[in-house]
Amino acid sequence: MNQLIIRAIEERFKKSNIPDFKPGDTVKVHVKVKEGDKERIQVFEGVVIARRGGGLRETFTVRKISFGVGVERVFPLHSPIIDKIELVRRGDVRRAKLYYLRTKKGKEAKVKEKTDYQKA
Repeated sequence: MNQLIIRAIEERFKKSNIPDFKPGDTVKVHVKVKEGDKERIQVFEGVVIARRGGGLRETFTVRKISFGVGVERVFPLHSPIIDKIELVRRGDVRRAKLYYLRTKKGKEAKVKEKTDYQKA
C-alpha cells in the first residue's frame, strides 16, 4: 500500500522531457543558476560516466575537462534546476560506470562514437 502511494507521488514530480542517454554519451545539461536576484541558464557539456538510482531519486554524473582540470558534476535527473538535457553524441562503451576515465589523459580519455548501420 505504501509503495503505491509513494509511486503515485513520484509520478507527479517526474520530468517527461528527458532524452534516452546512457554512460558514454556526451550531453549538454542546461542548469538554472541563481546569482543574487537574477537567474540564468548555464550549460555544462561532458561525458556521462555514471547513472544511478531509480525513480525520482535517479542521478547521473557528467565529466568534462576545463582548462586542463577534470570537473565532475552530479545532477539529480528530475531536479527543477535542470532546464533541459541535450544529447550531443552517442558513445560506444561496454561498462555502466566509466570511473576509469578519471585516470586517463588527453586522447586516452576519449569515448569512441557509436555508429548505427542500417540493415539493407
